[in-house]
Amino acid sequence: MKSDVRIILASGSPRRAGLLKEIISDFDIVPANVEEPVPGWEVSQAPEVWVESLAYLKAAEVAQAHPHAVIIAADTVCVHSGRIIGKPKCVDHAKHILTHYFSGASKVITGLAIVSPSKGHKVITHDVTELDMRAMTNEELDAYLESGAWEGKAGAYAYQEGGDKFVDNIIGSESNVVGLPLELLRELLESF
Repeated sequence: MKSDVRIILASGSPRRAGLLKEIISDFDIVPANVEEPVPGWEVSQAPEVWVESLAYLKAAEVAQAHPHAVIIAADTVCVHSGRIIGKPKCVDHAKHILTHYFSGASKVITGLAIVSPSKGHKVITHDVTELDMRAMTNEELDAYLESGAWEGKAGAYAYQEGGDKFVDNIIGSESNVVGLPLELLRELLESF
């Protein structure tokens, strides 16, 4: 997909940048300066509201300095048994997440915001991918924790870095699990 408009990805995630390159050849990266979670927000909010709001805050923050560009921002969480499972803070937190919330049915929800302030356009939505995960053996858990693949990943696992071997079934977008639902994004950009 080519565009005459400057497109900015409001993320420092190399995974999101790699995914975006699959559908857009030329874009800039300007990471948003938004603290997660936002102070004062209740994590008890519906996960869809949570990720859409954070994606929009990221897009809006970058758009302030780049009002003539099209800004793309995303935020991803895992949801297990109705609980939002964010990024682990340390290896012990990752172990807790992977031990208590990893196996069984879960959802990956990515909020997506596309804004173009100079054109007055704004789209905020989300995508959901359902996963059935198998429990890790103790040896797999230890190896996974030692690998560091859990760092900076919602739900403490990296689907694209070997985490897919723990998935028994997936319904929905695989790129959404990595952090950017390409099918939805392409559709939105074409209509944008």
